[in-house]
Amino acid sequence: MKPLPVFLAVAFVLSWLVALPLWLGSGLGHPLMPVFGMLMMFTPTLGVLAAWRASRVPFREWARETGLTLGERKGRTLLLVLAAWLGVPALVALAAALSVAAGLLTLDLDGLSLYRAQLEAQNVPVPAGLATGVVIQFVIGVVAGPLLNALPSLGEEWGWRGYLVPRLTGTRGIVAGLMLSGAIWGLWHAPLTLLGYNYPNLGAGAALYFTGFCVVAGVVLGWLRLRSGSVWPAVVAHGSLNATAGILLLLGDVAEPPNLALAGLTGLVGWVLLAILGAVLLRIFPVRAPSADRLAGRQTTST
Repeated sequence: MKPLPVFLAVAFVLSWLVALPLWLGSGLGHPLMPVFGMLMMFTPTLGVLAAWRASRVPFREWARETGLTLGERKGRTLLLVLAAWLGVPALVALAAALSVAAGLLTLDLDGLSLYRAQLEAQNVPVPAGLATGVVIQFVIGVVAGPLLNALPSLGEEWGWRGYLVPRLTGTRGIVAGLMLSGAIWGLWHAPLTLLGYNYPNLGAGAALYFTGFCVVAGVVLGWLRLRSGSVWPAVVAHGSLNATAGILLLLGDVAEPPNLALAGLTGLVGWVLLAILGAVLLRIFPVRAPSADRLAGRQTTST
């Protein structure tokens, strides 16, 4: 079989198998939901390994082609790692500010009622200094989030950006390839998003909605991959996103909770912000796709 279909089949089938206990049990309320969610993040890596076996390419060469090295210009890669590390929290903060300005997020800086309500719903004792707790969470997310999330983020990014992005952009062009890779990334989340993950008010519609977010976010992450020749800037950006995306929404008012489909970086405000960022990056710092002929050769090594 060709490596690309092998990769997609393994990543998607295993993601559903990992999430099956959620569907047979209490859905997102399953006590082991965080464990299953983390295990899902490693299924794209298993897909990459299956594609490697199908391709019969020496692993050192495969690792270089799928971005596990720092690329040809290591200095640029390290600068992009730093930009991702600091840039994602800045985008989170900007999306929150724009959500407030658009009337989509009502702040309760005095009582932090939304944060308080979430702690009480989880039967967690409410600390005296709630504001300090939010600040500490955000600082930890900014400073340590990419490190704490590095392994599961690599589990996804080696597949979506490391392996898939170069192949799709090499055969379909930069913009189409990046958007298609983002759509595939979004649909892969369906075992969770069909249960309402990320957008609980949308129910099963969260699957389609989150795919839209993944398209615009995938352009930015894919640009990081192609600009650096390495998967590591995208790994850092993904880890930082997971660590910080929802923290500032805790500043909201429980009497007027934010609509997660609209507010914040993963809401519509964030879509617009990421779409603008992606267009600017592609315009000012253009990237090139790998040779389609070389990729075609890799795809047909094994039949």
